[in-house]
Amino acid sequence: MKNISEILENVKTVGIGGHIRPDGDCIGSCMALYLYIREYFPDIEADVYLEQPKPVFDYIDRMDEVKTEAEEEEKEYDLFITCDVSALDRLAVAGKYFDTAKKTACIDHHVSNKGFADVNHVRGDVGSACEVLYGLLDADKIDRSIAVPIYTGMAHDTGVFQYSSTTPETMRIAGELMKTGFDFSRIIDESFYQKTYLQNQVMGRVLAESILLQDGKCVVGYLKRREMDFYGVEGKDLEGIVSQLRLTAGVEVAIFIYEMETQLFKVSLRSNGKVDVSRIAVFFGGGGHVRAAGCDMQGSMYDVINNLTAEIEKQLAEE
Repeated sequence: MKNISEILENVKTVGIGGHIRPDGDCIGSCMALYLYIREYFPDIEADVYLEQPKPVFDYIDRMDEVKTEAEEEEKEYDLFITCDVSALDRLAVAGKYFDTAKKTACIDHHVSNKGFADVNHVRGDVGSACEVLYGLLDADKIDRSIAVPIYTGMAHDTGVFQYSSTTPETMRIAGELMKTGFDFSRIIDESFYQKTYLQNQVMGRVLAESILLQDGKCVVGYLKRREMDFYGVEGKDLEGIVSQLRLTAGVEVAIFIYEMETQLFKVSLRSNGKVDVSRIAVFFGGGGHVRAAGCDMQGSMYDVINNLTAEIEKQLAEE
């Protein structure tokens, strides 16, 4: 695609969906596309599906219109578009609508995305799905309402423009979006950095009990299910922990794992450059980017750590 209008021609109904446990880039890209279609293609009936987006993103316009569950009645969209979804099994809430849609499209930036839709616009060299989406929209039509979610997604997936995926083009686009007049510093503070007191307590515990492996090149933090129950937290409350672990001096790879249920763990991986964590995540059935990836793994916590560090060690030995 060169422009989103190419796939919207002769379309009367559109569904938009993001990945499970949606982050800022997923929510931002889905909402920006939804707002753009609602504003500039008013004859198209559009719906957006997201899995329980966090209230912290409520500053984005029309968040109250998000559908968090698939409706019971059968529905066939003329077009279903996924945003920031790396594989079909990562699509949340609206999988059945993707399956029954007359045509499907995928807008993404994950290097692990093999292309699962009829039309696949995947740019693995771009730092966020929101930046990919920006390239498909008419820049002169991006008003403040649409700019806010795009900026949100770009800021989140580039670590507030500090990851290596940040390019001069990324910063140019961010500057153009800022011209629409929103409070960009507030968006960053409240949606990216700000944590509740409880989240800070949990992060402190994980950092205090983290372990260094492989001569200090790998750091591992973890939470067991009973610890999560004790604090009353879920996976959505644990964002930012793996990024903080990555900042440990001398570390090449940070791992954070938490127990979703007995012997089933959610794994988040971050790299400082020497290790391609997307290769590791894909090996274990997940996906992501060179420096940020994730997967789900079964076994004991020690099995999970041992299996992950074995793959990390292989890459470090390739240097």
